[in-house]
Amino acid sequence: MEVRKLTERERLFAAFNREEIDRKPLICPGGMMNMITTALMDASGVYWPEAHIDPVKMADMAQASWEQRCFENVGVPFCMTVEAEAMGAQVTLGNTVAEPHVTEYAIKTVDDWETLPTPNVNEGRMAVVIEAIKILKSRDLPVPIVGNVVGPISVANSVQDAVTYYKEMRKKPEKMHAFMSFVTKTCADFAVEMAKAGADLICISDPSGTGEILGPKMFDEYCVTYVNEIIRAVKPYGVKTLVHICGQMSSVYEQMDKIEADALSFDAIVSLRKAKEALGEKHIIVGNISTFALETNNTEKAAALARNCAKGASDVIAPACGLGTGSPLENIQTLLKALDGEVA
Repeated sequence: MEVRKLTERERLFAAFNREEIDRKPLICPGGMMNMITTALMDASGVYWPEAHIDPVKMADMAQASWEQRCFENVGVPFCMTVEAEAMGAQVTLGNTVAEPHVTEYAIKTVDDWETLPTPNVNEGRMAVVIEAIKILKSRDLPVPIVGNVVGPISVANSVQDAVTYYKEMRKKPEKMHAFMSFVTKTCADFAVEMAKAGADLICISDPSGTGEILGPKMFDEYCVTYVNEIIRAVKPYGVKTLVHICGQMSSVYEQMDKIEADALSFDAIVSLRKAKEALGEKHIIVGNISTFALETNNTEKAAALARNCAKGASDVIAPACGLGTGSPLENIQTLLKALDGEVA
């Protein structure tokens, strides 16, 4: 019996619930997993950096990605500096080709973490993101709304220099855990407000939490512990959760299996087949189309990437990282066309 054509929201949550679907969903969460390109800005008439600080423009830009048939979701924000800025890091908003990034750290050592301001989700860019989600929710779109938070290790790496951070993680564990608890509470509070505003899915991206840097013990102690605190905070609100961590993860699959998210997303260098074999059926597997290939190749290659991913071990198809802003719009649009059989 043929499965009826599902709406984008129905398709994603059917996949998350392991129910019968008409085809695999295609999403790009947002946040670190950026879905915005300069070509999309031109097509929508909404541009960075204004869309980082104006909730209506932020909502319009997220919606444009769906309206232009790029992905089957909307997601905000479009960078990974919101939380760090709220903790005192200096941030530039970038321009139409560059995302916001940290220009000055808030502290030089973990010894000073108690001098950091306590973020208020009702102020600054956190409030902009929350309002953008409310706007998207009010539009009653047939697509899932994704709220993005940066994982605790990556936030800490934006508040404090990464080299010093990793050294002090080992030399000053007591202070580091106090700092990480502070960071994690901010991330969790932000995620909860997103869920309350109308997000259907919370994506936690923690690229600096990779097992390649931390190793199994520290990955378990720092990444798994604090990511799970965010997941537990939002679960009562009925949202799904997705965690993305960059790098090769084969050395920490045992520890990664302890992450309590509904879904896990992987970098392009990870074999999803091997990841699924290691992790079993506990998690939905998301990914992992090469964003480098999307930016540097043609539509024929983009179609092949989509089809190969659909045939593979992924349960939900997605880019393996954030899109380069120079990615051709037609390459991104070809992914969905290939999945729907609209291109040969």
